Amino acid sequence: MVAGVKIPKKKVVAKKRSGGKLVAAKAGRRGKISAEQARLLELEEGIANARQWVCGWDFEIAARAEGSRLIAGVDEVGRGPLFGPVVAAAVILPEGAELDGLNDSKKLTEEEREHFNERVRKLAVAWAVAEVDVRTIDRINILQASRLAMRLAVNSLTHQPDCLLIDGNQKIDSLCRQTTVVQGDARSLSIAAASVIAKVHRDRLLCELDAQFPGYGLARNKGYSTPEHKAALLKLGITEMHRRSFAPVAELFDGELDAIDVVEVIEELDLEFGLDIV
Repeated sequence: MVAGVKIPKKKVVAKKRSGGKLVAAKAGRRGKISAEQARLLELEEGIANARQWVCGWDFEIAARAEGSRLIAGVDEVGRGPLFGPVVAAAVILPEGAELDGLNDSKKLTEEEREHFNERVRKLAVAWAVAEVDVRTIDRINILQASRLAMRLAVNSLTHQPDCLLIDGNQKIDSLCRQTTVVQGDARSLSIAAASVIAKVHRDRLLCELDAQFPGYGLARNKGYSTPEHKAALLKLGITEMHRRSFAPVAELFDGELDAIDVVEVIEELDLEFGLDIV
C-alpha cells in the first residue's frame, strides 16, 4: 500500500475476481486492516480503475523524496508467447524528461513505439536490454525467467541505480531498493520507457526470426498463440525456439516423444558412440 493512503472508516470489501473470496472486510470495526490485505485491496482497486490511471512521475517523485537519485524503471515483454525469448529492459531517465504521450507499450501504435524507443534511448541516463532464452524458460519456468531477465537488464546498466520501479508484483534478486507497481507501465514513465524499449527489441527480433523459421507468421504474431501459429505448429511441427513447457507446444512435444521408437534410438546410439546400452 502506498504510504499516506488512508483507509476510509466505512466498511471496505474487496473480492478476488476468481472465487469471490474476501480479502478485506469491516475495516471500520477493526480500525485498520493488515498490510497484506491493504496490498491486495490496492491491487484489486488498481486493476478495476486501470483506465483512470495517468502515466506520470508520481512514483519517481516519491522515490526522490526518500533520497533516491538514479531510479530505474524495469519491465519485461514476452511472457505469454509460445516462441522465442522473454525480454526485459531497464531505463534510468533524467528528472523531468519530456516524454508527453508515453504510455504502456501495448497501448501505443507501432509508429508511436518506434518514436519513443528512439527518444528514450537519446534521453536516458542509461538503458539496457536482456534476453532469457527458451531453454532457460523451460528449465526454470516463465515467471523465474522473467525475473532473471529483469535482473540481467538492471545489472547491465552503465550507471547502477539506487531504486528500482518494477512492473507487476514480483521483486527481483537485487540489493537495490525496489518498489513493485501493478500495471506500472501505465502509471510510471520510467516503467513505460522500459516497456517500450523491451517491446521494440523483441518485435524486431521476432521479425528476424520469421525469416529463419518461415511459415509460423512470427513477424505478425510475435510468437503468440494465434490461430495462424497453432495451425502452423500442427502442419510444420515445433522448432528449437518453441517453448516446450507451454501448451499447445507441450502437447505436440509429448506426441513426438510418443512416436519415437525408443529401441531404435538406443541401437543407433550404440552403433554411433559404442555406448553398449543394450
